[in-house]
Amino acid sequence: MPRGRRGGRVSALEGCREEEAPPAADAVPSVLWASGQQPEAAAELILLRGIFEIGRDSCDVVLSERALRWQPIQPERPTGFSDRPKSLKIVLNPQSHKKEATQVYYEKVEPLLKIVGIKTDVTVTEYEGHAVSLLKECELQGFDGVVCVGGDGSASEVAHALLLSAQKNAGVETDSILTPVRAQLPLGVIPAGSTNVLAHSLHGTSHVVTATLHIIMGHIQPVDVCTFSTTGKFLRFGFSAMFGFGGRALALAEKHRWMSPNQRMDFAVIKALAKLRPEECEISFLPFNDPQDLEERRAQGSPKSDCNDQWQMIQGQFLNVSIMAIPCLCSVAPRGLAPNTRLNNGSMALIIARNTSRPEFIKHLKRYASVKNQFNFPFVETYTVEEVKVHPRSNSSGHNPEEEDGPHETATGSSFPWNVDGDLMEVASEVHVRVHPRLINLYGKSMEEMNDSKVTCSCL
Repeated sequence: MPRGRRGGRVSALEGCREEEAPPAADAVPSVLWASGQQPEAAAELILLRGIFEIGRDSCDVVLSERALRWQPIQPERPTGFSDRPKSLKIVLNPQSHKKEATQVYYEKVEPLLKIVGIKTDVTVTEYEGHAVSLLKECELQGFDGVVCVGGDGSASEVAHALLLSAQKNAGVETDSILTPVRAQLPLGVIPAGSTNVLAHSLHGTSHVVTATLHIIMGHIQPVDVCTFSTTGKFLRFGFSAMFGFGGRALALAEKHRWMSPNQRMDFAVIKALAKLRPEECEISFLPFNDPQDLEERRAQGSPKSDCNDQWQMIQGQFLNVSIMAIPCLCSVAPRGLAPNTRLNNGSMALIIARNTSRPEFIKHLKRYASVKNQFNFPFVETYTVEEVKVHPRSNSSGHNPEEEDGPHETATGSSFPWNVDGDLMEVASEVHVRVHPRLINLYGKSMEEMNDSKVTCSCL
């Protein structure tokens, strides 16, 4: 079916004179127009029929021997998507990755949101922590969701801000959060960072349009979130964390912000490997009990049905400690940093790399980029847990932002760098990490559901 030039007038068609539409009594029934049948009211020969733009409306236009008739096309809204947002708060970090977030949003995301009539209010962040202060004061009652355009650090900051706002509205004391309440609005993540771990874990890809379509269709995916606290004081919300090598590499990268994102991360990893050293730690954890498995063992009278209800402790020298509530997929780790965990099964993956030689540790790191098992090393241990406490015992190996070999003196003593969702967190004492099932809703669809679906596209 031909389509007229955008903005063109119907009077220009076939050199025809523009005529007024017939009165309502003579108008062709809309059923006939929609079905493509030839209008009964016009027995004469139809010369041209097509969809043309008249004013700002798309119209079904029929040119016959005697008259020119048109009727506006009323698009039908898809049904069955009760969670489709009508209004969104957009938080855009212009500094993400190669400073491409602004271009990504206005060229790829905003046009799609406009087509479906979703209203937006855009705020461009100006400094680290801006999203937290913004959402703390912003009235979100008029929005159906919040969308972050940026990298993993930006997305984690917005998620942290949404959860803090929920605690405040519920009257929960934020200095010590034991049982946090769920976020009130879903969060959409438009990937515009370097690794885009959260988007990869959620959609299986970092494709911007895919993430946007999930938001438009209102696909909701509950996701587990961790709380990080120290000596009874709440620090932040997050999805994943690394201590040891992962924390030191990020601390080095943060010192070289003048480099491009890829250059400074490569530089930091190489320098951290050159200065590789273990941390003397005591790690306590509470093993995860799958409720279904636990009930089955109890029903069978298994004497080990309650054996995992006790805290376990290991100590020694560790090169890296990873604690992850999501699989953490990305382009450099296609299987994920924690391939055995899920988005919302109420558990965390605790992955410990004990002290070993530099060549062996590098082999372990290289395995993440392949399909081989990255945990098949004698110095690597994995656990599925509900809670973890990491207590560094050596003050001499604390982090110094100027001299990596010496401790960084703070008001509370030596601090240690943590990598929490790509953000640097420095803590001087024990860190307690606890997972909270389905604490926030993200716009997306679990990869398990998409793999089980018989349809070829899960967006439409």
